[in-house]
Amino acid sequence: MAAEVAPEQLELVDRVAADLVETMHSFPRCVGLAAPQIGESVRMIVVDVSLHPKGDPNAEEILLVNPRVVSGRGSEVAREGCLSVPEFTADVRRCTEVVVEGLTRQGKGWTIEASGFEARALQHEIDHLDGLLFLDRVESLSRDVFRRKNYG
Repeated sequence: MAAEVAPEQLELVDRVAADLVETMHSFPRCVGLAAPQIGESVRMIVVDVSLHPKGDPNAEEILLVNPRVVSGRGSEVAREGCLSVPEFTADVRRCTEVVVEGLTRQGKGWTIEASGFEARALQHEIDHLDGLLFLDRVESLSRDVFRRKNYG
């Protein structure tokens, strides 16, 4: 479980934020990353679905400190992959709409209402902060997990 970031840790936030964004952009089709994936056990994520074929090209990069899903509705099973387990993808059930609260990198409160692919990406990255991988959410390991055919 990743630790909450305290208000006085602005220097840490800036360093981790820069690493998250740089690392995410270094992997083609990567739409999100959580701090634990880069070796930082703090509650920070970045999500940007604008360049992914399933994403909204008008979406903006979201960098959240201490994010949490406060509500969700709808349900959809869709394929997910992850840099933490690059050999596999899986069909995962997630809410189709979420409300997420957190802080900007400047420490201001931010509430995001997301749907579709962006909602899925936010839930996926917040799971990392709680020590969960997408494989922990599959209904059947034998039926819903697939060896990845390509990485691009």
